[in-house]
Amino acid sequence: MVPPYSPPQQAVEKNDLYIPLIDFSPFWSGTPSDKHSLALSMIDALKASGFFYLKSHGIPPSEVSRVFDASAHFFARPQTQKLELGWTTPQSNRGYVAVGREHLASQMDLKETMEIGREGVVEHPNHWPDHFDDEGKVFKELMLSFFDRCKNLHVQILSAIALGMNLPTSFFDQFIDHGDNNLRLLHYPPVRKDLFHQSVPTDEHSDYGSITLLFQDRHGGLQVRSPTGTFVDVIPIADSIVVNAGDLLARWSNDTIRSTHHRVIEPPKPVGEDPSTDASDTYPSRHSIAYFCNPNRNARIEALPGTFDEHVHRDKKYEDVTAGEYLVQKLAATI
Repeated sequence: MVPPYSPPQQAVEKNDLYIPLIDFSPFWSGTPSDKHSLALSMIDALKASGFFYLKSHGIPPSEVSRVFDASAHFFARPQTQKLELGWTTPQSNRGYVAVGREHLASQMDLKETMEIGREGVVEHPNHWPDHFDDEGKVFKELMLSFFDRCKNLHVQILSAIALGMNLPTSFFDQFIDHGDNNLRLLHYPPVRKDLFHQSVPTDEHSDYGSITLLFQDRHGGLQVRSPTGTFVDVIPIADSIVVNAGDLLARWSNDTIRSTHHRVIEPPKPVGEDPSTDASDTYPSRHSIAYFCNPNRNARIEALPGTFDEHVHRDKKYEDVTAGEYLVQKLAATI
């Protein structure tokens, strides 16, 4: 039996930044009242900071661990193999991206990634390592399964967001049923501490799509810009996902929902470890997994019902835009 809904606890509370830890289990099998309360909690978080942690999200921790292990083994492959799977165009947005290729703002960022899109798009195939060895075949099957897990969670979260915005829970389904999403495996290689501040692993940015599902390793490193202009650590919480709104969802909501700037820096010591015991001159290797959720490429994004009212001078802030065109423009500016 699912326990009665209870308000979320604040997992981050600093410099006017509030990021709650939300238990998603009532949305699976709670009462209508519990579901509605949960949905309102999510909307409150998205309006206030654009971020929340999500637990009881339905993706088994064991599967997440396998994906992290497979990601680490992929990035340990010879560079020649990874480059053979190289990223080509913003339209495709699939394949391996080497350290230093992506520029989010003014600096080169210190990470390598593997981009995986919807399978079966003939003109934009994924770049799999399955022809190298059996490990590559296992990698492909695992990532395809995980992609679908995250796709299904995207649908459920947007159903809750719709409910919280007084829309039918199925409102977004027609806009996201293609699964034009992006699974990004990220590896931040070791870097000498005396060189670190000449660059940062990932410069300040916002995400582009509807929502992002972020799976952090125990090191973390994510920081979110607070209303006071400072950056606040979003420390990993076991078995939870960090969920944040992207630019398209903010635009869709007529800026009712926030797409907040964030970055990745050198992480604090993992919880329970004494910082004074670290005598190394190098920040360690770390990994994260981001699942960027997007509307269908042909979806027309216009202000949601209830977010504007011309009679009270609350107009639409943005012109309509096709999701695919918007995302390609954003990606083209980074690589």
